[in-house]
Amino acid sequence: MLLASLGIAGGIVFVVVGVSASVTGRDEQKLPDAIEEIIPIRGATQAPQQTQVFVDLEAGYEATLIIDDIELETVSLDELGLATRPGQQITLPPKAIFEPGNFTISYTPVEDGPIESFSTGLHTATVRYWLSADGPARARSYTWTFYVV
Repeated sequence: MLLASLGIAGGIVFVVVGVSASVTGRDEQKLPDAIEEIIPIRGATQAPQQTQVFVDLEAGYEATLIIDDIELETVSLDELGLATRPGQQITLPPKAIFEPGNFTISYTPVEDGPIESFSTGLHTATVRYWLSADGPARARSYTWTFYVV
């Protein structure tokens, strides 16, 4: 009984140590403090061809996106002047869309856009981001890859 109890206790200790040493979420993604979330995640292996590239920034930041060495023109939702009624569908231009109220930037491949769809294989995305008060001259960048199936 003593040996069985020691074996079980040892197993529990190994499980607790393993769980506490694991790295997940923000730590695994190695995101800078200014970036809250990216989609698709760094190292994603099964992104669809029409996947949206999305970056959620901390409040006070602006950004641009570069995907597969194509710097995407960015437009702010405020600049579009979209006046909509509830339930009304809108059409966004084929550009990276910056939402200043949410501090997010995104791009979805679209027909007649700079990227119409992602081909199967490895893709690279870079976000250049800066504090609005500092301007783009003080921009930093974060690059990650994802695989499209």
